[in-house]
Amino acid sequence: MPTLQNSTCHQGSLVCVGTGLNLAGQISVLSKSYIENADVVFSLVPDGFAQRWLGNLNSDVRSLQPYYAQGDEIKNRRDTYDQMVQAILNAVRDGKKVVCALYGHPGVFSCVSHFAIELAREEGYSAKMEPGISAEACLWADLGIDPGNSGHQSFEASQFMFYKHTPDPTTQLLLWQIGIAGEHTLTEFHTSSDCLRVLVEQLNEWYPLDHEIILYEAPNLPIQQPRIDKLPLKDLPFAPLSAISTLLIPPSRELEVNHDILAKLGITAADLG
Repeated sequence: MPTLQNSTCHQGSLVCVGTGLNLAGQISVLSKSYIENADVVFSLVPDGFAQRWLGNLNSDVRSLQPYYAQGDEIKNRRDTYDQMVQAILNAVRDGKKVVCALYGHPGVFSCVSHFAIELAREEGYSAKMEPGISAEACLWADLGIDPGNSGHQSFEASQFMFYKHTPDPTTQLLLWQIGIAGEHTLTEFHTSSDCLRVLVEQLNEWYPLDHEIILYEAPNLPIQQPRIDKLPLKDLPFAPLSAISTLLIPPSRELEVNHDILAKLGITAADLG
């Protein structure tokens, strides 16, 4: 049976695009064109510079930032995201060509784009996503690491803490949103040293306390440099963190040869070079 999107596509449309991490320099030609030709552009970008740059591309750019809690207001982020999605969809329902421009990659740690696209398609509108340069892409470039050398694992920090994930200490381990590690209420935007001590204790099952870890933050502007702070795992609870901090834990063990599989393939460890 054909989907509603294929059989009854309404006039309004939605495209979620990524602006990349570095202002103006990391957006694709196609994504920039979508912004320029949209009737309405909704934005979630990190600062006023990025907001003004979008305003130079389109005369109707509407920031979604005001939907977050303001001042002393306590607001669940689920409510915030629902309000953002409804604002986007209301413009689509009005028959407009809508673009949602999101910092980095629109599909990575960005639930608003996924929710909005899913709802738009359910209601019969054309909706899609265009990729952008993510923080992970910048991390590998800035740190000079090829994740293909040992492989890598990637988890949201709080999810890693709350569920029984098992890291492989022979690979690179990325923990995203380390700045809110252990936060479960969806009302706070920072973690605590106590939460980070619990995380260190958890990680110590696979990594020595003196194992070197890296705190990384991608630059937003061409004049900025990436944050690359190296420190022992035991010092993580005392490190300054922000909303864009990412934790990289390099391998603590060498890759282990699977001799049983090599024998079945008719090769030896020496053949691996």
